[in-house]
Amino acid sequence: MSARVLIVDDLFPNIKLLETKLTVEYFDVVSAMNGPDALAVCEKGLCDIVLLDVMMPGMDGFEVCRRIKSTPTMAHLPVVMVTALDQPSDRLRGLDAGADDFLTKPIDDTALMARVRSLVRLKAVTDELRSRAMSSRVGDPLAAATAETGHNANVLVVEDRRSSAERLIAALGQYHCVEAVASPQEALDRVKTGDYDVVLVSLDLQDHDGLRLCSQLRSLDRTRTVPVVMMADPHDRARIMRGLDLGVHDYLVRPIDRNELVARVRTQVKRKRFSHSLRESVQASMDLAVTDGLTGLHNRRYLDSYLAGLFSEPSLQGRPVALLILDIDRFKSINDRFGHDAGDEVLREFATRIRAQTRGIDVVARYGGEEVVVVVPDTGLDAARQVAERIRERIEAAAFQVQRGTCAIDVTVSIGVAARQPEDGDPSLILKRADLALYRAKQDGRNRVVAAAAA
Repeated sequence: MSARVLIVDDLFPNIKLLETKLTVEYFDVVSAMNGPDALAVCEKGLCDIVLLDVMMPGMDGFEVCRRIKSTPTMAHLPVVMVTALDQPSDRLRGLDAGADDFLTKPIDDTALMARVRSLVRLKAVTDELRSRAMSSRVGDPLAAATAETGHNANVLVVEDRRSSAERLIAALGQYHCVEAVASPQEALDRVKTGDYDVVLVSLDLQDHDGLRLCSQLRSLDRTRTVPVVMMADPHDRARIMRGLDLGVHDYLVRPIDRNELVARVRTQVKRKRFSHSLRESVQASMDLAVTDGLTGLHNRRYLDSYLAGLFSEPSLQGRPVALLILDIDRFKSINDRFGHDAGDEVLREFATRIRAQTRGIDVVARYGGEEVVVVVPDTGLDAARQVAERIRERIEAAAFQVQRGTCAIDVTVSIGVAARQPEDGDPSLILKRADLALYRAKQDGRNRVVAAAAA
């Protein structure tokens, strides 16, 4: 795994020691000896993770971390505080500044590599989502990340010691909705129906392997993106490292400090919500790529792709399919008389009425201008003609209200219908027949349905 690690320390020997350890594991290393230089490296996007010393003259590590996490373009960077301080209050201060984890000097090599690899994996996923989200220009998920509080989450605690579970609920309950279960099976049953933001798992469950539950939660589709936090005893370092290798997001060592618990859960909730907002941005961009901006129907690109699949997929080639081409009668006169804004209102209402008369499996796409194509799967010519007639009647039945209801326009539609024939090798043939049928509908007086005769 190759990644760029920024080491920030005011002592050169400390930098060289960490650099040697990381280089052996094939990480690329950059360094800075003070806070301002570290921020400059981060701002330029020259690192994937920051190992940040706390005790530095001038700007200390806490302030550097706070600035990184409060800047939208840098907030996604994982920051690990490297410090000789090992009191709960010190960890809390770092977590409040936004740190993702702590490593205590002298640094344990196994813990160092496990934590760096774990955080680099998470960042790689986030970077991919960020790249897609930002290129789509759908909102600004980075700005939202710095405003997220990390509160009001749904938390599931898996702990069979009642007193411990009660303490966890008491600590987290003032900020989140917390549920507790005593066994892995109960936990798996809950996550099947519940929508959880964080799952805390005790590794010391009686007669159960907590680490196996962590692995299951990381592999299930429903919980793959849900942060998992292990709770373990200090002597259980080997299983903690194993859990991090499995993809577990974080861990707490007993006795669990109340403030550290709250801070670590808050960090995981913020990260999960950030990733979720990125995924929503990516999905929105995908929707925009196949959606007509005016009508909300599918666009020509989507239609072409869908039709190509109907004719190329072996499982779909033998199934019946019909196609309707709809064209608003004398649409140009509507634009000329009432203006293009009114014409746009007519097109939107036109799309709404068509959707109301079609099924969920039917594909409705704007073909161009005032033309709309409806693909009707598993339907023959006669049934498709009935669908077309139903749409035609719905369009004609009531005038279209435009200009905030101050004007009513009578609209009619002509429709050409065609069905797939055995000799149709590609979509162009059925489209051509439907288009010719539409032309005949126009020639025969408009406001009518014409079906293409079978060859």
